[in-house]
Amino acid sequence: MLTVLRVHLPSDIPIVGCELSPYVLLKRPNKTVGTEDVPEVAPLDGHFLRYKWYRIQSDRKVAICSIHPSEQATLQCIGCVKAKIPVAKSYHCSTKCYSDAWHHHRVLHEQAASAVLENGNEEEEIYGRFNSTGSSASLTSLQSSTSLSNGTKLFYPTAVTQRNGETWFEVGHSKTYTPTADDIGHVLKFECVVVNAETKLPVGNVNSLLTSRVIPAPSPTPRRLISVSGVDAHELEARVPSALTFSVLSYNILSESHATNDLYGYCPSWALSWPYRRQNLLREIVGYHADIICLQEVQKDHFEEFFEPELDKHGYEALFRRKSTEGFNGNNNTVDGCATFFRKDKFSVVKKYEVEFNKAAQSLTEATLSAAQKKSALTRLVKDNVALILVLEAKFGYQGSDSLGKRQLVCVANTHVHVPQELKDVKLWQVNTLVKGLEKIAASADIPMLVCGDFNSVPGSAPHALLAMGRVDPMHPDMAVDPLGILQPLSKLAHLLPLVSAYSSFARTVAGPGRGLEQQRKRMDPTTNEPLFTNCTRDFIGTRDYIFYSADSLTVEGLLELLDEDSLRKDTALPSPEWSSDHIALLAEFRCKPRTRR
Repeated sequence: MLTVLRVHLPSDIPIVGCELSPYVLLKRPNKTVGTEDVPEVAPLDGHFLRYKWYRIQSDRKVAICSIHPSEQATLQCIGCVKAKIPVAKSYHCSTKCYSDAWHHHRVLHEQAASAVLENGNEEEEIYGRFNSTGSSASLTSLQSSTSLSNGTKLFYPTAVTQRNGETWFEVGHSKTYTPTADDIGHVLKFECVVVNAETKLPVGNVNSLLTSRVIPAPSPTPRRLISVSGVDAHELEARVPSALTFSVLSYNILSESHATNDLYGYCPSWALSWPYRRQNLLREIVGYHADIICLQEVQKDHFEEFFEPELDKHGYEALFRRKSTEGFNGNNNTVDGCATFFRKDKFSVVKKYEVEFNKAAQSLTEATLSAAQKKSALTRLVKDNVALILVLEAKFGYQGSDSLGKRQLVCVANTHVHVPQELKDVKLWQVNTLVKGLEKIAASADIPMLVCGDFNSVPGSAPHALLAMGRVDPMHPDMAVDPLGILQPLSKLAHLLPLVSAYSSFARTVAGPGRGLEQQRKRMDPTTNEPLFTNCTRDFIGTRDYIFYSADSLTVEGLLELLDEDSLRKDTALPSPEWSSDHIALLAEFRCKPRTRR
């Protein structure tokens, strides 16, 4: 006999777009409790599990506050309705909520008005025409269900049941269910029952649970691609990529094992849960349409079970290198690492290199330190970080009479450097080890270099100087930390790769009308020519992520716009319901420079 003991959801609030998967705890005679699925096609002991999901709907649809998604809305912004801004963003739970949010909310109105002025009728489908009425917007109270409608016709399943004055729509019959827009504002009910495989009749009681009201999935304003090449930004986004252009995305997605309530207690638990974050991250990543994607903090199990198969559906091939595990005592499947994806129709792999800094540390200590020093040295140096390097061949080939017969190769390095700020020598040594490996690859082929990742090093630090300037000043403050002498002689902290930070192009480009460059420059540090931040938590804000490129063989065409700190701080910090990592994604579009025969 198979018995269902109980069922429960792993998260407290269901979200549209977040797959709900209850834990179904089973017990067989003299067997341990498990959570396995038992479908009708594969019964167990002559029984299987039957699931049903219902949407419990009363006569009046409930609107949800756009700022406090756990609260029912009582006010709606008329300005949003006139501007045809997504209706979900117009709802507020109180006048105080609306007043407090106005500083950020009015940006939606300004963007809608700006879009109409810049693009005319072309943007009407998205924003509609907006007539500004001053520094404040009108509100309307939500009195009836008709005032909540956005004009969209709703289609419900045919299975409808009336129970105790409520209407129950059957919306699913599998163990998992992803809420839809129709579910917003309503409670869902999950039922599970053991069924006799022969008679098809239920055995025992139906086990069930109710969710909280479904709230809308936050929808962040899309980030634009800003031209730095003189091409109009809208033309840059709309044009078909030529044979000589490709885009690269770099993003630390924040692994599930690191996304704890202790570190990110300001983020709602439902928005911090992996089932929600993975879908939000996937939508964001796919939406950038990058040709090459470099992700950091990707857990091994998440790569194999989610990112690799999901991005394969969008035409990407993937390679992964997890961190080493000398210093790890947990489940190896949850160890994170670096994952690189590329469009199969645009690139193919020529060569893969894996840099294990642990192995490099062992080689270093064997060659330079005494036996007595090795143990303490390895304790300091062995941090499990890795780098994944791919040499890709462009399938589009290279055009031009001077380039006939030449292959277009691109070398892409993806890394995540060690975190603690006090180990400045370890960070610099890891970056120098990576650069030395890239120099060897560059010496063997005429090949553009891309170096992407989370370097856990701020602009102006020694690792940043090594990458961006090709050397480190011996008097740099970071050089004072070198208890093992691993940075000696100082002459080895140099390289000849012509690397330049892609985002420094914002500072070097002459601004033109309507190109958005002036706004981006306000989000740049004028001293270092780097973004003011790529990592924004409650305790830290600054830049740790970069995309470096070979300036002798590539030029930057466009960059993904940077985010505004004020807009992020409305949710305290990252991660948030809108943005599911504590880092922001960086993206650059490159053009290959013409090559000549040598």
